Amino acid sequence: MSSPEGVTQLLIDWSKGDQAALEKLMPLVYNELRRLATNYLRRERQGHTLQPTALVNEAYLRLIDQKNARWQNRAQFFGISAQLMRRILVDHVRQHQAVKRGGAAQQRLSITSAEPLVQQSEVDLLALNEALEQLAKLDPQQERIVELKFFGGLSIEETAEVLGVGHATVERDWKLARAWLRRQLS
Repeated sequence: MSSPEGVTQLLIDWSKGDQAALEKLMPLVYNELRRLATNYLRRERQGHTLQPTALVNEAYLRLIDQKNARWQNRAQFFGISAQLMRRILVDHVRQHQAVKRGGAAQQRLSITSAEPLVQQSEVDLLALNEALEQLAKLDPQQERIVELKFFGGLSIEETAEVLGVGHATVERDWKLARAWLRRQLS
């Protein structure tokens, strides 16, 4: 039942309160969540104290805490997972900076493995988060597309499915959002 349809059905069953569905679901999605976490942390500075397993576990705890979630499909689940991982990473950076003065220079997120948002190879995670918050005020859909594609690793098709829009809309907004972020972060 590891097909996208099988995952979707387990998500729907879990939404209806079936705890057995959650127990079946997690082994099916764990490797994908771990891949996302590994990709995020690969972009971080060397010696980062947060490990992929810890990021996945924290995201998992927050996911199962979603009491009123109405899961629709696999893409939506990974979109929300990406959003949670982004928040966890940003919170981690903020905590680390609060503990260690001068930590801002060390908190760099490499974006070379994703489609570049900026011309430089690394970007400050907090600056990116702040820019995304500004973008959300201007165009919430573009901010969500960046989040799903960059933090969630979703494809154009999966992003379109989560947002309920066409592929061409996602492609156009992705290009516009990258250009806007490039200006903001340079």
